[in-house]
Amino acid sequence: MSDTTAALLQIAALLLALGLVYRPLGAYMAGVYSADRHHRLERMLYRIMGVDPDADQRWPVYTRSLLAFSLVSVVGLYALQRLQGHLPLSLGFPGVAPDQAFNTAASFATNTNWQSYSGEATMGHLTQMAGLAVQNFVSAAVGMAVAIAVVRGFIRARTDRLGNFWVDLVRGSLRILLPLAVLGALALVALGAVQNLSAGTDVTTLAGQTQTVTGGPVASQEAIKELGTNGGGFFNANASHPFENPTAVSNFLEIFMLLLIPVCLTRTFGLLVGDKRQGYALLATMAVIWGALVAGVSMLEAAHPGTAFQLAGAAMEGKETRFGEAASSLFAVSTTGTSTGAVNSFHSSYTAVSGGLLIFNMGLGEVAPGGVGSGLYGLLVLAILAVFVAGLMVGRTPEYLRKKIGAREMKLVSLYILTMPIVVLAGTAVAMAFPGPRESILNPGPHGLSEVLYAFMSAGNNNGSAFAGLSANTEFFNTVLGLTMLVVRFLPIVLALALAGSLASQQHVPATAGTLPTHRPLFVGMLTGVVLIVAGLTFFPVLALGPLAEGL
Repeated sequence: MSDTTAALLQIAALLLALGLVYRPLGAYMAGVYSADRHHRLERMLYRIMGVDPDADQRWPVYTRSLLAFSLVSVVGLYALQRLQGHLPLSLGFPGVAPDQAFNTAASFATNTNWQSYSGEATMGHLTQMAGLAVQNFVSAAVGMAVAIAVVRGFIRARTDRLGNFWVDLVRGSLRILLPLAVLGALALVALGAVQNLSAGTDVTTLAGQTQTVTGGPVASQEAIKELGTNGGGFFNANASHPFENPTAVSNFLEIFMLLLIPVCLTRTFGLLVGDKRQGYALLATMAVIWGALVAGVSMLEAAHPGTAFQLAGAAMEGKETRFGEAASSLFAVSTTGTSTGAVNSFHSSYTAVSGGLLIFNMGLGEVAPGGVGSGLYGLLVLAILAVFVAGLMVGRTPEYLRKKIGAREMKLVSLYILTMPIVVLAGTAVAMAFPGPRESILNPGPHGLSEVLYAFMSAGNNNGSAFAGLSANTEFFNTVLGLTMLVVRFLPIVLALALAGSLASQQHVPATAGTLPTHRPLFVGMLTGVVLIVAGLTFFPVLALGPLAEGL
């Protein structure tokens, strides 16, 4: 069987698997967020938190609840890391340095999971389980809560109530993420992933040296890191490590898990707004972009343009021989398109233009299919922009899902779209302008610019994957990237919730002959064009100086 045939079969199997779960999981999630009854465990948690689960919150209250919870998450995780050396299951590791603890706390609380440390040499089991794994659940649930709140903005009329953040958070964690994570962890253990509390096993290497191989609760953390589009590896080698990703089958399962919820949320959206075709339109947009990037990266890696790759006979440097070029490319595009950050290969080792496509994929705003929750509400914001552009073309007030898009909505949309590029490009410029940060670049020239751009793009899009080749564990990068994660995670969330509140306060307008149908191929094409053009106009100049210059 040729490599091309194997790659096509793998993609076909992935699409088939997603297709089989799309309807039931999408419908289940719609039922979770629209249910009136609270489970017994949930009621107990609400009493502990002092929350009235039946009270709807105005959008400012919803926002303040989300920000307060996230602040507590950052502070709690920071404290856990700093005190690690005094806690059980520390494996003898000392407390994490202040700048790195801040970076990691910001990273995991924002669903970014960028790591400037080596997991098996820095974090004890308690920090991994009670800190990082817990944030993998709740930061993903926060993203899903925002997505549902934005959807309620379209559903509701003449109100400023968007639901209850605490209810959405608890239901997303307990009813969706936890059951799926248990199933995923059991499957990974069955496939050979490690799950224990071992402090390490001494082994003799082929060179006759003694090395300690660290164990730990790997499979459980691996499952939620993929399902919650978190990323972040238990080991420094991430999903290329055989303890995290033992076989080609587990590699396929991990790709499936990181795409699962973002894809199925489009079904949830269609059911909640009462028009399943609207969900299919968003899914089609995601699929077109994801498919084009998978094809582009896969073909470039298979053709391996560049003198060094051609002399070697393949672009296999930095890739696991267990997976090869096709499975590595599929994983790379899926992880950079879902704000996951898990990697099974060394993205810095990809051909120059392939690396540029991975950066561009993140620059789209993580909407193809995007992170858990964040992909859906990000694409909805761009859908509003698309109908606004269409309205300008015909001289008609734009409408989306029977809500008029006025000046207030467009100001919020514009600020949402501009936030990430401004912070990412400004951070990249500062890092390249001063000699201190430039010393972290191991590969000067266009590739060095790509490394720095990738780092800020990854931090600014809650992705967390690394181009590598950049010594990011410095006080400058830990601090600036940590601030980037916080700003570009929470400012767009505030803007999205304000947009939802503005939409919910309107009444529904009846569709007329002049209303743009937003469920047809024409709108899918327009929305795809808006996504590509907005990112292309923003990031093409810096991509031309980095990966494109290197490729040429």
